[in-house]
Amino acid sequence: MTMSVAQANRQATGTNVASGDNRIKSLIALIDTLTTLVAEENAELAKGLPASRLKQVDEKNKLAEIFERTVAECAAGTTSLTVRDRILREQLLDKILKLRAAMDENLVRLRAAIEASNRRIEAVMQAIREQIAAVSPYGASGRVAAARTVSSGTSRSA
Repeated sequence: MTMSVAQANRQATGTNVASGDNRIKSLIALIDTLTTLVAEENAELAKGLPASRLKQVDEKNKLAEIFERTVAECAAGTTSLTVRDRILREQLLDKILKLRAAMDENLVRLRAAIEASNRRIEAVMQAIREQIAAVSPYGASGRVAAARTVSSGTSRSA
């Protein structure tokens, strides 16, 4: 069951009369959707795509914000997620662990993508610096460089 950002937001912020179990089921659906998005993003990053070109980023960030807000409300005591059903509680904990593993992988892959982007930028900048140095009449001191001597040799064979 996938959940849209609007649905997740309504269920996370609504003060509806739904039972605690239904709220837990909604949270599980949110976690499942978030885990799926993160897994898709990880697969894209594994292919070497730059992080800036990923289509999941906006939706992932919105769902993560809703999830974080729900967790913060629970920590502050404004929302209660008391789970009486042992199976549902175990399912929630399992989903949270899967989300955490996917997010840990995501963090590693995003760092690698950022490093790869930095290396590409540095390579381009180095090429530009070399091109400028090759055609510049100025030396490292900023003064006009001495005329470059070009060696031309003649070969004599007897």
